[in-house]
Amino acid sequence: MQIIPAQLAKNQFGDLLMKVQREPVEISKHGKRVAVVISPEEYEQFEKLKLQSLKAVLAESIAQAERGELYSVEDVFSPLAADELNLPEDKA
Repeated sequence: MQIIPAQLAKNQFGDLLMKVQREPVEISKHGKRVAVVISPEEYEQFEKLKLQSLKAVLAESIAQAERGELYSVEDVFSPLAADELNLPEDKA
């Protein structure tokens, strides 16, 4: 994955759009990662994978509930990290 500074991304935005059609591009500011730009196709694949993952968790949770193994919502989501659920760390 190519890494480019934010100022260069801003100044060469058209080039950035062309690059992300081939591979993700990481944008940094003051040496710190601030964004990763991806193509629409990669984004759609990511969303599909995320949905499949959530469906699998739901299916397993339903099966556990039917077996009487779940007692609260936390039992369902405790195996997942906060970043997988897009929740702040203190909400997980």
